Parts: sequence; C-alpha cells; structure tokens
Amino acid sequence: MNRARLGSEVRRYSSTLRGLVGLGALAFAVAGAVNGVPASAQTGGGQAAAPAATQSAAAAAQSAPAPAASATDIVGIWQGTLMPPNAQRGQRVVIKVTKDAGGAFHAGLYNADRPSPPLIFNTATLQGSDVKFATPMLTIEGTLSADGKTIEAKFGGGGPNPIAVSFARTAPDAAWPIPEPMKQMAVDAKPVFDVVTVKPTPPGRPGKNIGFDGPRFFFRGANLNDIIALGYGLHAKQIDGEPDWAGKDLFDIEGVPDVPGTPNHKQMQSLLQNLLAVRFGLKFHNEQRVLAVYALTVAPGGPKLTQTTAGPNDASGMGFGGFGSQGVTAVGRNLTMADFAMWFQSGVTDRPVVDQTGIKGRYDIRLKWTPDDSQFAQFGGSGVHVPPPSDAADAPPSLYTAMPEQLGLKIEATKAPDDVMVIDHVEKPSAN
Repeated sequence: MNRARLGSEVRRYSSTLRGLVGLGALAFAVAGAVNGVPASAQTGGGQAAAPAATQSAAAAAQSAPAPAASATDIVGIWQGTLMPPNAQRGQRVVIKVTKDAGGAFHAGLYNADRPSPPLIFNTATLQGSDVKFATPMLTIEGTLSADGKTIEAKFGGGGPNPIAVSFARTAPDAAWPIPEPMKQMAVDAKPVFDVVTVKPTPPGRPGKNIGFDGPRFFFRGANLNDIIALGYGLHAKQIDGEPDWAGKDLFDIEGVPDVPGTPNHKQMQSLLQNLLAVRFGLKFHNEQRVLAVYALTVAPGGPKLTQTTAGPNDASGMGFGGFGSQGVTAVGRNLTMADFAMWFQSGVTDRPVVDQTGIKGRYDIRLKWTPDDSQFAQFGGSGVHVPPPSDAADAPPSLYTAMPEQLGLKIEATKAPDDVMVIDHVEKPSAN
C-alpha cells in the first residue's frame, strides 16, 4: 500500500484546542466535543488546490467590507469566543461573510488564536432570521438579532449537545487580527528531527494525540506500531516480527525538525522514519504477501461525495466522534480516496484497506454508523471504549450499509497482495 499518512489522535476537546493548528482540526474537535466524547483529528499540508471559486471566496472574505448592521444581510465580520465544556480557556473564532453578484453568500471560519488556514463553508444562508454555515464536518446554526448586530449560534458536529456561542458583527478596524499561517517546508526539503525526546506516557492518561504546536511536533500515547504505521503508511497487520511490547508500551514524543515550516505528508514520514532508526534502532526488510484486506470500491448508483473547500496548503484529515448509543460520526476534510482508505485502516478496521475506487480529487466527508466489535481495536489501551452495538430502532446502520447510503462507496472483505514490513531489529528507546 505504501501510502503516506499523518496518523491518528484521540483526545479530549480542551487539549485538542491547545495542540492543533488548523481550523479543520478545530472542526474535528468540535465534532467530538458536541458528542461529549473523545474526538480524532489530523493536521498536515494538502496536496491539491481547491476550486477557483472557493479560493476567490476565501480571499474576498479576508477583506470583507464594513456594511451597516442589517437584519436582512449577514455580510461582514462576525467574531465570538467558543467555550466548550471543561475547557480552561475559550477559542476566539471569526466568520467572514461576502456576497457574490448573484446574491449568494460565501463564508469562512478563522482561528484568531492560532496560525491556520481558514475553513471555507460549503453552505452559507440566511432564511428570515435563521443563519446557517455548514461543511460536512461542522454546522453552525443561529438566529440573527432584530437589529442585525449579533448571531446567537450553536456549533454542531452531529451530536445532541451543540456548543453555544454569541457572534457580534464587528467593524474591520476593531476585528481580531488573524495570525498568518505557518509556511510550508520547501518541497524538496528532507527533514529530520534536530531535537527529539521520547518518554513513557504517564499511566492512566487516555487518548493518542498527534500534531504540531507551532514548530514543535508531538505524538502522545503512541506505541511502536502506531509510529511505524504513521511513518510507513501501514496497518498493524502489515508489520511482522515486532516484539511483545510494540503494541503495549506507550510513549510521548516531542521534537523540532531541522527545517522550518509545516511538513507535507512525505516529510512527516521522513521525520518519523528518522526517529524510528535513531531512537528505536529499527531495521527491517520488505516482503509482498497475500493478505486479508478490505477493498474500497464505488457502490451501485455512483459516489455521493462533496468536493472539498480546502485550499492548496490546508490541512487534511479525519476525525471520529460519538462512541455512544447513537453510533460513531466520522468527518473528513480535504481527502483523496487513498487518504480516506488510510484513515479507516488506521483508526477503524481490523485489516488494511485498499483503495480501488478510481476516484480522483479531494473531498469533505461525513459518515455515521454503528460500529461492531471488530472496529477501533487500534485504540485499545488508550482509554477509548467502543460500546456494544445498539439494537435501538433509531440506531445508525452498520458501516457496510452506511457507506453506500451516505457516500456511494462500498467496503468488502477480500484478499490481495500487499506490502509487509518484517522487523529484523528494534529496541526500546532510553527515556530523555
């Protein structure tokens, strides 16, 4: 399979806001927070440009004019502070809204506290006093006040407990400044860690957390299999010869690359491959074997996918929220079908997933289903528990029913040749 990925994380919302950079990651975090459960998220450089209309809408939103307050128009700058349950501090967010010549609204969500690209909404509407901004991963719905100066809104990720936030219409000269996003690493850069620490994870702390906080990379609650899977794009069942502790012992990793900027997928792999070689002494060889896999294909009737609104350097990734009686909700941003397959094999399935869709492009994805006991085993030992399937009448369908209905895709068990890493040598790192 040999496909790059940035891995997975499961964390509580408050720590997600401190650790993640992108607005896409904020949306993933909200999806988990409104369900009152752990969420998963990813950050990283996107590889494909967004549609031209999307990019022009984002540019226009950044220079939104200052119209007079109106109860029949939402053009302008709206800002508010998102305060999720149990968070130590709020997250300042800004929505910039423009209107095109045809009268359609366009809007983007900006992070005023962290450097990150905007999250551009697929939908921005005003019906009477009802306001709605939406992407497959995040919906903000609210009520415009009679004087047109405020929007009382709720952030929702599909769960029963959306987070309330009050937005105020703000003049440009009084608006919170938006930090400049971190620049990408040079495309031809081959980074390694200039400084890196590896320590045992404190006992009892739940979740797997991965991302960048400014220039500093972190991966918390990671076992050896996680690091190999992230660094080489493999499912755990594509790793052979690993020691008993490979899936049990957890580590907290922090490091600073020797090249400034945000790495792309291949550069992230380069960093972790270097970590595995230097700190874990990993040596291996590759083999091709016929493995039990899941084939991801197009369902009868064709795909039902939403083209991404992400820009050329925006984050890509997938988050999981729910893990309750109402099933699990997966939200993805800026994903190729290969990315989608990798996220599912990294977080959900009990075997590798092979993309056989033939679908090109990048998409924003939302999928809700009831997991069975074969799914999410990768998070075993990290404090994330998947309840048994619900027999409630309103429970979401199984993955195998939900995927064709909601995405127009199909996942089927089969066998196929795939890459296998055979470990020749690996050792526990010394704590530092």
